[in-house]
Amino acid sequence: MKRFFCCTLIALLGGSVAAAPRGTGDLGLFIERASSSVQIIETSGNTSIGRIEGLGDLSHASVVYSRDARYAYLFGRDGGLSKLDILAAELRGRTLQSGNSIGGAISQDGRLVAVSNYKPGGVKIFNADTLELVADIPATFGDSGQRSKVIGLVDAPGQKFVFALWDAGEIWVVDMSDPANPSVEKFTNIGLNPYDALITPDGRYYIAGLFGEDGMALLDLWNPSAGVQRILPNYGKGEQKLPVYKMPHLEGWAVAGDLAFVPAVGRHEVLVINMRTWQEAARIKVHGQPIFVMARPDGRQVWVNFALPDNDTIQVIDTQTLAVIQQLKPGKGVLHMEFEPRGEEVWLSVRDENRVDIYDTASFERKTSITATKPSGIFFTARAHRIGL
Repeated sequence: MKRFFCCTLIALLGGSVAAAPRGTGDLGLFIERASSSVQIIETSGNTSIGRIEGLGDLSHASVVYSRDARYAYLFGRDGGLSKLDILAAELRGRTLQSGNSIGGAISQDGRLVAVSNYKPGGVKIFNADTLELVADIPATFGDSGQRSKVIGLVDAPGQKFVFALWDAGEIWVVDMSDPANPSVEKFTNIGLNPYDALITPDGRYYIAGLFGEDGMALLDLWNPSAGVQRILPNYGKGEQKLPVYKMPHLEGWAVAGDLAFVPAVGRHEVLVINMRTWQEAARIKVHGQPIFVMARPDGRQVWVNFALPDNDTIQVIDTQTLAVIQQLKPGKGVLHMEFEPRGEEVWLSVRDENRVDIYDTASFERKTSITATKPSGIFFTARAHRIGL
């Protein structure tokens, strides 16, 4: 009654009541690639609550979050690094730090943001508060000092960043414990054309997929002196590969117990890897060439989307039986999936039909949709507290 009286009195006097504070735990955003914008969303009621525009080329954009999950760091394909305040729905800072970039990461302590660049090849590291440049690490290799495209940039424990060099066939580990004096450890001859990479959820293993040859390259970050190990070295040997319409994303891999589920390059298969031995455990036939292979947070389901011409389809794999248990047809251009933190719902961007769909992961029913302009990546703030995301 007292609060009602005070609010009424303020209104009568021409004042206003401040908006109630809110947390960021149920927030996120998705990319609108065609309009250089992002929509800010909340997952408690599944609604859009804001938009930020003027963010440059977002054709392959990705996001990481600050420790408090208030700020999103957006990596654009045009080399733009943008700092977004998702509570205020405002752009707080932006720098064009290269000519062509592809993803980034935030350090273990949240103080540094790193960006991987195609042009010029290398990694630049910035102060997360001010976006001031802290370190510039050119990806040079060979006797002539060529620059390589950088892919698969992730954060790792110990204030480290790990990435791979497409042109050089190398993995580099950068230690930023002393930001004024970064140290770089290089692992060479890992294989031809590492195209993407991932780090396991515990931050121990870094795995790069190889486009130029069969197999993957694995680095044990707990035991780096052992060097890079080749895993699945004979995968696909002697088989005719299909044309690759879109490179799969290893960052979207799935872990369920001791098994890892990863997309196969140029094949209608999902590979299952025993993480104790790093040997192939099974192959699952799927509808098309998989792009993202993502696990529901409890690890019971794996959801898979596909490259053209099958990008209107989602398949769901049961991780106990390794069988496809559900197939959905949300619409053309299903580019990205993101599970809500406890896994009861999953959000799908349906680019060619200009909407984002939300599905129930138990009933597989579509719950609602949000209108969007050519949506692609979806990123929830729960990523702020996970290694490699």
